[in-house]
Amino acid sequence: MWRRFLILVAPCGLAACAGWPAATAPLHGYQPERFDGEAYVRHVKFDPARACEAARRALLSQGYVVGTAQAEQVSGRKYFQPSPEHHVQLEFRVVCASKADDADAAVVFVSGLREQYIVRKIKESASLGVGGLGSLSLPVEGSMDSMVKVASETVTDAALYERFFELLGTYLDRVDVPGRRTPQAQSPERLS
Repeated sequence: MWRRFLILVAPCGLAACAGWPAATAPLHGYQPERFDGEAYVRHVKFDPARACEAARRALLSQGYVVGTAQAEQVSGRKYFQPSPEHHVQLEFRVVCASKADDADAAVVFVSGLREQYIVRKIKESASLGVGGLGSLSLPVEGSMDSMVKVASETVTDAALYERFFELLGTYLDRVDVPGRRTPQAQSPERLS
């Protein structure tokens, strides 16, 4: 009985082991985390809503399409096409958190995500079959193009974040938060 059991189970066990990868896939270009937050964070003397409104305007001024704009979070995307077959999306996410010890100050966190796509072309040919006569292959070719994501990575260029924070600083001093009115602002008059 044990012999029959082993004869049945051994091939299944060997087949299961054959499907396991020999080793993990290598990480090409991977940089181990340093957990150095200096490039991704700044402390500002403005409340979180004002800081995120300044971040929204900074992204808009550089051609980013703003997808999410809330009081304490903003995200925007920008699209590039370095070559006809290569597409790149750069997304910035900005989170504005209030400081624990000062309600009128904020900590601004920013991270960038770069996604790269290539165009994959698929060739197709047509064939026609007629019952009783056989099949006829036509030399008509078509192709379908599809975008395939080939890379997705967090942007680690400290100079890029430095330029963003410099631009953010120019908007912090001159931005008003939507919904808040300054004392000088007047409401529009109603036409009668």
